[in-house]
Amino acid sequence: MSRKLRLIIMGILGRTPLAGVSWQVLHFLEGFRRLGHEIYYIEDTGGWAYHPLRTNADHEAENAYEINLQYAVNHVARVMSAHGLQDQWAYQSRLSDRTFGLSETQVSNAFENADALVNLTGSTQLFEEHARVPVRIYLETDPVLPQIEVAQDNRQRIDLLSAHTHHFTYGENLGAPDCGVPVTRFEYLPIRQPIVLDWWTGDAQSGSTLNGPPQSRPYFTTIAKWRQPGKDIDWNGETYSWSKHVEFLKFIDLPRRTEQEFELALAWQDEEDQGAIPQLRSHGWRIIDAISLSLDTAPYREYILRSRGEFTVAKDQNIRLRSGWFSDRSACYLAAGKPVVTQDTAFGNILPVGRGLFAFRNMEDILTAINTIESDYDQHSRAAREIAQEYFAAEKVLRSLIERVGL
Repeated sequence: MSRKLRLIIMGILGRTPLAGVSWQVLHFLEGFRRLGHEIYYIEDTGGWAYHPLRTNADHEAENAYEINLQYAVNHVARVMSAHGLQDQWAYQSRLSDRTFGLSETQVSNAFENADALVNLTGSTQLFEEHARVPVRIYLETDPVLPQIEVAQDNRQRIDLLSAHTHHFTYGENLGAPDCGVPVTRFEYLPIRQPIVLDWWTGDAQSGSTLNGPPQSRPYFTTIAKWRQPGKDIDWNGETYSWSKHVEFLKFIDLPRRTEQEFELALAWQDEEDQGAIPQLRSHGWRIIDAISLSLDTAPYREYILRSRGEFTVAKDQNIRLRSGWFSDRSACYLAAGKPVVTQDTAFGNILPVGRGLFAFRNMEDILTAINTIESDYDQHSRAAREIAQEYFAAEKVLRSLIERVGL
């Protein structure tokens, strides 16, 4: 590293106060910090924060916004303080015109003196004060929908992207001959999830309540939201869906086809969605509540550490258009030494598959992967960890990002 940089990470830690998002943000902050940079987390939002313990009906209450806002601020404060960042964060609510954490003056000074900002998830609209930062990095964690919107001349999306100097995406297969995602107007640089590897060992101290090394559960697990409506998109005469429940249902018979046990930690959109629970259980799936695992970072982490491995699906958009997308959560399973069996998005063009990590297209692929893992579990556990070390180590990933933007 030639010099110490001042970096601002902007994200949705408070807007979506769940453990998966918290870990995502923390990996970026800690990775940059370990490279020797000065870091700040600044969330600038004009929307309502999500409160995982309140229903849609609760939003009708007179003070609903204030309740959600305080929950978001408290979540950010708790996560930042737990990792020694209690003096390096701010939550700015444009709806209430209030700033929490750092003062408004401190936030203004941070932007005026920053070398770069990272718009993590690409969810923050940049304003004039942000535009003064010389290097503005759009870092997209969910490809496909943004690229199609640009191709369809969606002005809001184009304006958001145009406010940045560099564009990175988890869609590492974008531009490849077998990728159907349209790439127009903007140049996308591939990036993958930075993972702080020592946080995902059994003796790590990052908020853990484990007593000793985790005892592996017999289940392949995953943590997911069952249904996610509203983001399906039409492209070239085809409709591409966003919600993962569509893909899970294609493989609902899996527990009946193997002796291996499977558990899904699921979050539900509404009570109607929960009607799927009896259907899944009747096919042999174990079902638990994902929200209770996701209110804080430690239970989420411990659930992964206690799992035998991960079985999960991907979004139809990434599967059929072969974006190469890979999951933050799956990268954490790998770092924990847990083999991963996940749906093929063409990530095998970038990551090694067949030992510790398996891509599937059909039921037979899944059964073969499970049998292969169980034939020598220790080997595949070691291979999973080796993949994380080689491809996802935070210092490697973020050093490359810094170099590619010329800092």
